[in-house]
Amino acid sequence: MSKLRHTILIAEDDIRTRTALVNSLTASGYQVIAAVDGQEALQYFHTDSNTIDLVVLDVLMPKLDGFQVCQRLRTISDVPIIMATVLGSSSDRVTGLEMGANDYIVKPFSTKELIARIRSILRRVTKRQDPVLSEVQRSAIKIGQLVIDPATRRAYIDGHYLGLTEIEFRLIELLASRPGHIFSRGDILEALWGYDASSAADTKTVDVHISRLRIKLNETTHNPKYIVTIRGRGYMFLVQR
Repeated sequence: MSKLRHTILIAEDDIRTRTALVNSLTASGYQVIAAVDGQEALQYFHTDSNTIDLVVLDVLMPKLDGFQVCQRLRTISDVPIIMATVLGSSSDRVTGLEMGANDYIVKPFSTKELIARIRSILRRVTKRQDPVLSEVQRSAIKIGQLVIDPATRRAYIDGHYLGLTEIEFRLIELLASRPGHIFSRGDILEALWGYDASSAADTKTVDVHISRLRIKLNETTHNPKYIVTIRGRGYMFLVQR
């Protein structure tokens, strides 16, 4: 049975932004734990890790920045993480995603958009934990030397564990579920993040995760073994011969 109220940990050093987020999330039915910097966020998480359902991290914080907190959290937990940042360059967004963030949102943003993303992520987590759904997804997908096991959320090539993040696993699971089908970036955004592409930054999220997944699959865009880019349309999982 799912909890009646989810608990969100937010880390934001600006008092006005932090207060606005606490008020908006509380009004939307969430329990909120608010940290003033990265170090305090980690302390709260270590104390309440069993009750915290999602973390929102500002990037530019004193003591420990959002990137550092995200990296440390990923060594101990797979709790969903949203990075909130004024840093608009693609390299900064890539850094957050590579460190294990599930999503990012660029300041200034509306609290409605943040809450929509939080709800989308929590719906996916709840759905994945549904025991009935787990029974349906128990069968592994085997394509050539690649094995994708939904029951354990792990993937292997020729017996070697790939070490995929949750988002990377869900991405390869989606693509491999329909070999030969072209998934647009919008299709992938909706399936994995639950929202439509509203900007080039959103579609860049997909490209970043495809790139990271390809590295772990030991393939390149010029010599794809599994994932091929269809110019102007999206991505397709190759039909194995």
